[in-house]
Amino acid sequence: MRYSEGGGLTAECRAFREGIRLQAGQRFAAGEKTSVIAKDLRVSVRWVERWRRAWREGGMEGLRSAGPANSPAVTDAQFTVLEMGLGKG
Repeated sequence: MRYSEGGGLTAECRAFREGIRLQAGQRFAAGEKTSVIAKDLRVSVRWVERWRRAWREGGMEGLRSAGPANSPAVTDAQFTVLEMGLGKG
């Protein structure tokens, strides 16, 4: 299933990935090297570099999950209009 079809990560997967980012954040604070963190957490160096940048800019909060990316694109008022149109056939 593709993201546009409602796919994507489950809440459990998002929590797991957030946990990895937070582990990386603790290691950033300890002064560990990017390559060592990437190897230990089994992720690419590029991801750890991105996380380190987010950590520098926002601390541990900068590494937290922002939640699911698929927010409703239609407002409640628009949805009501759509329902009425569908009801007419």
